[in-house]
Amino acid sequence: MEKIQAYAAQKAGGPFETYQYDPGELQTSDVEIEVESCGICHSDLSMLDNDWKMTQYPFVGGHEVIGRVSAVGDTVLHLEVGDRVGLGWTSRSCMHCNQCMSGDHNLCASSEGTITHQHGGFADRVRCHWGWATKVPEGVDAVSAGPLLCGGLTVFSPLLEYNLSPTSRVGIVGIGGLGHMALQFCDAWGCEVTAISRGRDKEEEARQLGADHFLATGEDGALESAAGHFDLILNTTNADLPWDTYIAALAPNGKLHTVGAAPKIEASVFPMIVGQKSLSSSPTGSIAATRTMFDFVARHDIRPKIEVYPMSEINDAFEKLRNGSPRYRLVLTRDH
Repeated sequence: MEKIQAYAAQKAGGPFETYQYDPGELQTSDVEIEVESCGICHSDLSMLDNDWKMTQYPFVGGHEVIGRVSAVGDTVLHLEVGDRVGLGWTSRSCMHCNQCMSGDHNLCASSEGTITHQHGGFADRVRCHWGWATKVPEGVDAVSAGPLLCGGLTVFSPLLEYNLSPTSRVGIVGIGGLGHMALQFCDAWGCEVTAISRGRDKEEEARQLGADHFLATGEDGALESAAGHFDLILNTTNADLPWDTYIAALAPNGKLHTVGAAPKIEASVFPMIVGQKSLSSSPTGSIAATRTMFDFVARHDIRPKIEVYPMSEINDAFEKLRNGSPRYRLVLTRDH
């Protein structure tokens, strides 16, 4: 088997350097994907820096992969060489536990991550179990689609989980890598969408992305003015928010759902009981949710806003991510 050509960091926070490795024989239930493009997620930066104390070096990141199937294992039935597929955070799950059999494959206790249990997509090829290689429908832009597989799926899944109504009033907290995709999803869903950010520097762009309203929480009384309004507030930030004020902004039966890794949540319980309100959270999404998301994206022509770098300029792209300046996602494309 030909060696895989990749970019790997040899130590925490170190630069990515050319690296090759022997992937071994292809497992019977696996597919190999020839990488066309790969998004860079903030989780890649966290893994590079070993923030979660689980990174193994050399580290090959990349879990927002778009590419063509280049090889299939003997038991793979529904994918063929040449199919364009996407691979996200999860590379395999057991396919037989209650979670997998219920369709919640991403909650499988023995699931394996694309960059936590193996080498990822900052390479010319990457492998995964066939189940986690999702066909990309016609009409989905292959260059910008990578970020949908992590950030996009993370904010799309709650819309399915709560069977969100097209008449729902939704607040999106944070207009960044996740939030700018959530605005597009909720707008296409038919919801009344409010973008929520500290200042107004992103207001015009948020409205272009689908926001009907804009709340600048840095302005006195702005969030308080929305009391009792939202059916769903989707928090995409990792900030320590005024949780009680956000709960007060929920309508009866409303949900405050966080996909951003805030350090902790401290909230008063009685207002939640009185209004039958709830706090919740979720990770990425299931295989079925990924397929549904791609179909939705194709129908509504939704595209993450990206900045593109050739993969050979991976260190420049990571420097931009570390400085916090992308608008809104970074994507590496295969050098030719």
